Amino acid sequence: MSKVIVESLVYHLSGRSYESRLVFEPGAAARPALVMAPNWMGIGEVAERVAKEVAEQGYVVLIADLYGQGVRPSNAEEAGAAMMPLKNDRDELRKRMHEALAQLLGQSKALLAPGKAGAFGFCFGGCCALELARSGADLKATVSFHGTLDTPRPEDASRIKGSVLVLHGASDPLVPAEQLPAFEAEMNAAKVDWQLLSYGGAVHSFTDPTANVPGKMQYDRRTSERAFRSMHNLLEEVFKA
Repeated sequence: MSKVIVESLVYHLSGRSYESRLVFEPGAAARPALVMAPNWMGIGEVAERVAKEVAEQGYVVLIADLYGQGVRPSNAEEAGAAMMPLKNDRDELRKRMHEALAQLLGQSKALLAPGKAGAFGFCFGGCCALELARSGADLKATVSFHGTLDTPRPEDASRIKGSVLVLHGASDPLVPAEQLPAFEAEMNAAKVDWQLLSYGGAVHSFTDPTANVPGKMQYDRRTSERAFRSMHNLLEEVFKA
């Protein structure tokens, strides 16, 4: 039986309250810290389940609240309304991701291994994780699951300090094909240690068991398992020192 628990972590940024979720095993020895950016639906049952599964592998996970305390979309329309202002204002997005990382590193509920932090995210959250890395955050690894790859300032890739892993559905209609070569050129120009794994036949949201829109957003168990395995392999590599 899992000993991992979920606790709320309320903090303030620019006069606004945020309520993230800290996922950890009480009393455990110091573990690496991971900021998790959820998909456009924000914090909810699906996000918490994923965070628990990751934390059980030996991490302390903070699910970032990117929308603000009490803003919990219940449908696509509400999610889009909450997401798009951040998609269109990457400085604000980065600021909120930075604050989530600061709260994770500064909390006192779970012991953290010094100098061992990373970020991962799903769909919109994948974009958020990559923007955090591009902002120069001290991350050993950044992982994007079926996220968009575009950025208004590709030159900021030179500020990335750790490894980058992008896990992409080769048939994803929501990530424009032209973003892939642009991302590769961005990473190469900045000499980032990067990987892009493209899974044949997979579409958007392939890790989300609730996604069931064939040809557009659909869960794929085999691809999901492969993708998470790739993330854990990278995390083990970068944190083993």
